[in-house]
Amino acid sequence: MTPQNRDLLVLTKKDMINPDELEHEVQLLVDILYQAERIDAFCIANEVLDLKRYRVIQKPHLIQKIIREKKTKPFIFISNKN
Repeated sequence: MTPQNRDLLVLTKKDMINPDELEHEVQLLVDILYQAERIDAFCIANEVLDLKRYRVIQKPHLIQKIIREKKTKPFIFISNKN
């Protein structure tokens, strides 16, 4: 995994924390965020509504194809399944 430059606010219950412990916690957070921000995780958690053809697209490979299009078509919406 390539390191990313992120602005993270890390709150702890300890008054003082060792810099190595803090770096370890930040690395764990970056790993969790990397897993959650992947395109396939996004496609599993969302669906595409095509109101022109009255259909709901739930297949991840089709959602990726629609998201990656340069120009979006009218009446195409991304909806979260939650």
